[in-house]
Amino acid sequence: MRMYLLALNPTDSVTEGFLPAAARLGLDVTVLTDQPDAHRRVYPGIEVLECDVRDFRSVVTRISTLGRPEAVFSNSDHLQTQAALAADYFGLPGKDWWVTLRTKDKAEMRRHLASSGADTVWSAEVTEDTDVAALDVPYPCVVKPREGVASEDVVRVEGAEELVARCAEIRGRRPGAALVVEEYLPGELYTLETLGDGRVRHVLGGFHTVLSPPPYFVEERLTFVAAHPEAVVAQVLAQLDVLGVGFGACHTEFVVHEGRARIIEVNYRAIGDQCDLLLAHLLEIPLFEHILRTHLGEPLPASLGARSDGVARLDYPCAASAGTLTAAPAATELTVGGVRLTYRPLREVGERHEVYRTNRDFLGVVRATGTVQEDVDKAVAGFLAEQRWEIQP
Repeated sequence: MRMYLLALNPTDSVTEGFLPAAARLGLDVTVLTDQPDAHRRVYPGIEVLECDVRDFRSVVTRISTLGRPEAVFSNSDHLQTQAALAADYFGLPGKDWWVTLRTKDKAEMRRHLASSGADTVWSAEVTEDTDVAALDVPYPCVVKPREGVASEDVVRVEGAEELVARCAEIRGRRPGAALVVEEYLPGELYTLETLGDGRVRHVLGGFHTVLSPPPYFVEERLTFVAAHPEAVVAQVLAQLDVLGVGFGACHTEFVVHEGRARIIEVNYRAIGDQCDLLLAHLLEIPLFEHILRTHLGEPLPASLGARSDGVARLDYPCAASAGTLTAAPAATELTVGGVRLTYRPLREVGERHEVYRTNRDFLGVVRATGTVQEDVDKAVAGFLAEQRWEIQP
């Protein structure tokens, strides 16, 4: 069976999750990407072909010349609509393209939730023709790219002059890109991880997210939450139903304030930054295989048989300044007092980077799992205290 996997840059989710899962399922995988050399370096044994994957017409044409597949799949935020359209063209199971578009476009998501009565957030779309100074904005507010990812160029703004300056600054880095300005939603930040086949939907739990200090929104720590309060889950699922989300994996970020759950954004794919790898290990389920099976048209089981007594935490040491990384710990696997701890570097010694105020500032990731949260927290804190990352200007 042939599966075409659409990708931009290589990711841990694909390299360590989906490709090994595809091999276990006996799938022949062809990676279509606009960065073929980068993928060939990471997994030389996989067929990698060049394609303008941001253009669904190029994807359909490329696949047509190679032979009809059994599945078209992507775990990229940017390529869900292209994969959905290609799957639909070939009559294959997949996500509805209008839902992938609705969730990817943050302005459209707000409009749809508001028009349906599910939730109304003050929001405005900013294009080249928008007079930002004339907007009647409730402060504080948040400005972000309409189709951005990973908190990049997402910033909290306190007043009108700052808003004009921030919009100009972001658009200077992203010429022609549309932005969204919306009211700031207070509350604790969480995620909900779901997996569905269009008929059955499983809630896999979620995470409590600790962010960097304002005005930026860099994720510094995620602690696993096996089960959010039922009322909170019901509110989030109701909003996902309004959006039409229900097929494959979905990673939803939301805040809870005074018992009210409000969606921040919907990422219609599996959670990244190695959280998906942790979930598969913690829950002891073949998570990546389940996701791929849905795209092969196979129904999910009524019960995933997930383990329910696990606790976990991920920490992301971040670069605080621009410069060259001159010292950093190597990849590590440890077991400390019943806690399994894994550290993976995300930046090579000798690399020079600016400060991006996003997950591109991550120097590495610590994943820890166990059965007692206090033990997991202690193991992570102890590990981080013993390590050093040095950056020279």
